[in-house]
Amino acid sequence: MFTKRSSDASPRLLADVGGTNVRLALQIGPGRIDHLCVMPTAAHASLLDAVRSYLDGQGERGQAVCYGAVGIANPVLGDTVRMTNHDWAFSSEAMRAALGWQGLHVINDFAALAYALPQLPAAALRQIGPGTACVNAPRVLIGPGTGLGVSSLVMAHGRPLAVPGEGGHIHFAPADELELQLWQTLHKKYGHISAERLLSGSGLSIIYDFLMTNRGESGPMLAPEQIIADGLAGKDQVSVQTINLFCALLGTVAADIALVLGALGGVYIGGGIVPRFGAAFAASPFRQRFEDKGRFASYLATIPTYVIDAPQPALLGLAAALDAELGQHPGVDVSDVLNCCR
Repeated sequence: MFTKRSSDASPRLLADVGGTNVRLALQIGPGRIDHLCVMPTAAHASLLDAVRSYLDGQGERGQAVCYGAVGIANPVLGDTVRMTNHDWAFSSEAMRAALGWQGLHVINDFAALAYALPQLPAAALRQIGPGTACVNAPRVLIGPGTGLGVSSLVMAHGRPLAVPGEGGHIHFAPADELELQLWQTLHKKYGHISAERLLSGSGLSIIYDFLMTNRGESGPMLAPEQIIADGLAGKDQVSVQTINLFCALLGTVAADIALVLGALGGVYIGGGIVPRFGAAFAASPFRQRFEDKGRFASYLATIPTYVIDAPQPALLGLAAALDAELGQHPGVDVSDVLNCCR
C-alpha cells in the first residue's frame, strides 16, 4: 500500500541499510536531508526496531513522519525481504502498518545509489584515468563493502531509471598465474568463487591470507581495516600487495560489467572500501586492468571511471526515489546533503 499525498510536507524517513551499518536520516523538505544517525545493524533485532529507536530520538519530528524509503543491500523481489549479509527479515507492508505510515518504499541499496548519480556535483566524483561520458548513455555502479553491490542507471522516457542487479555474484575469472593460484586455493575451499568473495571487506582478508601463504609465511588473518591502514601507510608490503591485487580484480570486474551494459555514460565506484584508498587507488593497477580487454581495449579506454567521493550519497538517491514515487521531482540542494552528512 502506498497512498500518494504529494502535498504532504511532513518529514520523511530515509534508511540506507547495509550488512554492517544502517544509516538513518530525515528528509525535512525538498532537497533537505538532516539528522543523520549511523548505527550498527547488530545493535537491533530488526529494521523495525532500529527505525523506531531512531524516530523516538527525533521527538516530534519522528512522530510526524508518514512516509519512508529504505535502500537495502539485498534483492528486493516482493513484499518480504531477507538480508543476505545479515539476519534481518521483514515484510514491507507489515512494517509500514506497524509504523502507521502512509507509504514505505523499499529498493535495493545500489538502486538508491544510482538515483543519486544525476544529482552529484562534479566535486563529488573523482575521475580515474581517461574517458568522457556520453550524455544519456547507460551508467554502471559497482561498490565493494560488506558485499559487492552492482547496479546501473538508464534513461527511460526522459527520466533516469535505476536497474538493480546481483552482479557481485558473477564468477571470479583469474587473469594471470597468481590469480589462477588464488582461484585454485579458494575453489578447493568454497567451490563457486564469486567476485564478491574477493571484492569485499572479508575479501581483503582472504587475499592477504593467500599472499602470506604464497610467500611461505604465516600469521593471523588481518581485519580489512588493518590491511588498509598498513597498506596505505606502506608499513607492510603484503598489505600493499593486497590492495593492489584487490584494485586489479576490481578493474577486471568493472570492465566486464561495462562491456555487458555498454556503459558509455561511465563506471562509478561506491561502497565503503575504495573511497578510503584515496590517491593510492589512482596509482593502483585498476585502470590498466579496466582497459586490458584485447580487441576492446580502445572501446573501454573511452569510458570514464569515477570514485564517488561523497559521504552519504545513497540517502540523496533515496530522497529522489521517494520523490518520484510520490509524483514529485524537485531539484535537490546537494550542498545541504553533503554538509549534513559529514
